[in-house]
Amino acid sequence: MHPGAKISQGRSKGQQRIQSQNDYLRQWLPRQQSYLHHLLDREAPPEDRRCIVCEQDGVYKCQDCLGEPLYCTGCCRSQHHHNPFHWISQWNGQFFEQSCLAQAGLVIHLGHDGKQCPALADRWDLFEGDEHEDQLEPEDLPFVSGPEFQPKENTMVIIDKSGVHRLEIRCCDCPNALSPDIQMFRHGFFPASFNRPKTAFTFRVLDDFLLDNLECGTSAMNYYSKLRRMTSSMFPHLVPDRYRELMRVARQWRQLKTMKWHGFGHRSDIPSTGELALFCPACPQPGINVLVAGDESLDDDDKNSPSWKYTRSFVMDGNFKAEHLHPIKPFDEVWLSDGLGFMVGKDRYKMHLAEAADMVEKSSCNNHRAVNQANAARHKLESTGIGGVACARHGCFVPHSMVDFQKGERQMNMDYALCEAARHNMEGISRAVTFYDINCQYNKHFRARVDASRFLEMTQDLTIIPGIGLWHVHGHQDSCYVRYASNFIDGIGRIDGEIMETLWAPRGMSSPHRQECLDYQMNDSNFCKMIRMKRTLCRKYKLAMNGITESGKAFDRLDEAAPAHLKTEWSARERRAQSSRLNDPEAMDEYEINIKKAPSRKEIELRLLEEGSARNAAPSRRSVATWISTGLAIEEAQIALLIEVRRMGKRSTETQRLDIARQRDRLQGQIDGFTQSALTHLGEGFDADDDPDDLNVDILDDLDDDPADFSKTSDAWTNSPELTVIPLPSNLGVDRCRHCMAEDLIPLEMSLREGQANDTLHNLRIHLCNKAVLFRTSVRQAKSQALKTRAWSQVTSVQQAVSLHASIYTKTRKQMMKLEPGQDQLQKFKPLLREQLKISTAVGDPNARGQRNESLAWFWSVEVDLGGPDQSWNEEFYRVHWLRAKALQDRWKEEMTLVQLEMDWTCNYFSWRATQWGDRMRESLEKRLPGHACYSGRQSQMYSLLAQDAQAAFEDLQSVSIETGDE
Repeated sequence: MHPGAKISQGRSKGQQRIQSQNDYLRQWLPRQQSYLHHLLDREAPPEDRRCIVCEQDGVYKCQDCLGEPLYCTGCCRSQHHHNPFHWISQWNGQFFEQSCLAQAGLVIHLGHDGKQCPALADRWDLFEGDEHEDQLEPEDLPFVSGPEFQPKENTMVIIDKSGVHRLEIRCCDCPNALSPDIQMFRHGFFPASFNRPKTAFTFRVLDDFLLDNLECGTSAMNYYSKLRRMTSSMFPHLVPDRYRELMRVARQWRQLKTMKWHGFGHRSDIPSTGELALFCPACPQPGINVLVAGDESLDDDDKNSPSWKYTRSFVMDGNFKAEHLHPIKPFDEVWLSDGLGFMVGKDRYKMHLAEAADMVEKSSCNNHRAVNQANAARHKLESTGIGGVACARHGCFVPHSMVDFQKGERQMNMDYALCEAARHNMEGISRAVTFYDINCQYNKHFRARVDASRFLEMTQDLTIIPGIGLWHVHGHQDSCYVRYASNFIDGIGRIDGEIMETLWAPRGMSSPHRQECLDYQMNDSNFCKMIRMKRTLCRKYKLAMNGITESGKAFDRLDEAAPAHLKTEWSARERRAQSSRLNDPEAMDEYEINIKKAPSRKEIELRLLEEGSARNAAPSRRSVATWISTGLAIEEAQIALLIEVRRMGKRSTETQRLDIARQRDRLQGQIDGFTQSALTHLGEGFDADDDPDDLNVDILDDLDDDPADFSKTSDAWTNSPELTVIPLPSNLGVDRCRHCMAEDLIPLEMSLREGQANDTLHNLRIHLCNKAVLFRTSVRQAKSQALKTRAWSQVTSVQQAVSLHASIYTKTRKQMMKLEPGQDQLQKFKPLLREQLKISTAVGDPNARGQRNESLAWFWSVEVDLGGPDQSWNEEFYRVHWLRAKALQDRWKEEMTLVQLEMDWTCNYFSWRATQWGDRMRESLEKRLPGHACYSGRQSQMYSLLAQDAQAAFEDLQSVSIETGDE
């Protein structure tokens, strides 16, 4: 049996192992010397040194022909008649040295199928004097001679992707011949000048440079430097410098290609605003991919379809990497495509900026100004960045909606960008969702700014729903999450609303050149998204299928046992919130926990101070409430420090010990000040030098520290400030307060203690709920060890907060017992047991199995305004969980509907494009323009294939999904 058969049989029995790249490297290592030997062996000619064509004496070796064949001089010329940009080397008796085809006598003839024109005269004077010659310093000239440094006379500089060549070009001189520059252009050369060209670029090198610039970000300088090194590895500086010509000709080539792609070679009119730009094939565009017959509107298209079916989603953002310096001669700049692509037209935009007022409004949310004012103070910059609009669902840039920033990202800039975006193929669309990282402030007065401007236009029928991307919204106030996150916006599906960080352009370009580069990059980005839209939508479809299943299970678990009357009420409140969100964003707070807190310590302190002022209390009693409140804060700091010392134990670092020492120093200063103030409030009967017992508090935490370590640490700091008992009435006792004539301080401290207990229990509830949610959303869902570690670190952090507040409550209640509380207070503030702090699913998931008869601990119903004693927090958390689970399920259902619509719109878009190019092909044939017709046919076929491929993939995916659902 053949050994290969054995291998195949062995692999068929088990799974075939995929070899890694390192495996291939190990296989190559034993072959390394052999490869090196054969590499060097290629430097020598064959032993007979014969031309492979005529078998005469071989002189030239072509490095670009397959196998590096050897040619005689004549055969070298004839074989490279159609490959004039190959590099050759010449045999000098010892080795091959670099040469060029011009030295072999190659001449390029334009016209007559590459043969010499019969009417050819000496017309080389046409190629003289139109371009500058390179100026070299004497020290730059080589002190060597050879073909490489002795270019033939009457040769042109031809820049190809293989390097910089010097070749002789002869034009056709017939009476009806085209001008030399057009002859060169029709043969694939782009002349650098037009009267007497001496330099030309091949179409290949221009295409290669533009693609290199797009994919690798290669600048013109770096690209031309590469070409010079490819031409001469020893003396690249001697290669003619055509860097500036490359930049200029690349601009011209880019413009021609763009106009060709968008069909303006087939039209007699010139491009108008945004017509040299592609847009998203999957976004609804009436008249293009959304077909409405006759006088029907989009609202009449399908009475049973949801109101959000034709919603355009926009994401607005800025990019501060695309900065730009002031031009040296702005009056001398030439604009090739001002306002025709993605960047807005400069004249109207400048007039808008001149009239718009730069209003700086006070933010009611977090301060994002520092981010949006990046580079604002850099006066050497004409543009500090760019901003604009893209479709939020697919990331395609909207034509004619990109603007320059002058002083950071201001409202006037983004207003213009959004208004221009809302005008692009939006006829009949009445709903748009905008995502912007500061939309909570930006959207407030947007319509007023539009109405006040002569240069901002937006139809009043268009409803703008503001949103904030999921990454940015977490940097806002908590209230912004439910008001602006995409999770709670009807009809938007599942998107994150974050793109726009991929654009870049060199700072030193002229302003028109920079605009053209950015337009070209955005056009290419949209093209790449267009041809990959089939894969994108298929992936979205699969995610939506899975999302509907998973979110449905989560919602069903909550929905099954919820009382019908509560579900009806919650659904009605949800509908009211969604319908009111435009005029009142606070209506979306329905998705937040809304529980009225019991009076806090600060509220009680304020009330006591106001009461003291109202009754003109004595000077010694005027600020006593603040003094007692300060004492309570000191006790809380003592407990926090005590827990931290215990957590540290004896296995501490020098940095930890230094931090503890600093905290003790601050705390001791506070205690000293508080004790001195006690003389004023407690009277002469109080002796500040009394030595009370050290602080004794029960620490309720779940730390794993060794108790012996904590005992040793505590013994070492017996006089530490965290163990000092401060002179509060509760520590002095009722009898001693009466002796000091300070009996009136007892009810004051009792009131403040109640506020302290209320605060602590509220924080305890919040942290326990957070812990429950973390277990459900992070710990249980973690699929890897890294995610589990991160989730458990979050749980540990929350548990430490639980321990702190539980310890503070325990201390607070102990002090309240010393103040002779009433029966109502004893009933309200019960002892806190360790087992009551365990996470119960009744908190995070009240509808879980086995929890229907389980009631929450007593502290969940202290001073809250909902239902019965066990139903307050339970019901409120349940309501929020139900609403959020329903919102998640709704978004996934919307996502599925939108993806199916986008599949149809994408196929319609490709078919519309195919038809459009097909019509152009027929018109070109009628006009006897064969080249135009051929290009139109090729474009029409491309879009037809895209449509067929997308249609087949979508139908196959949906049929598989239906079969899976039936099973």
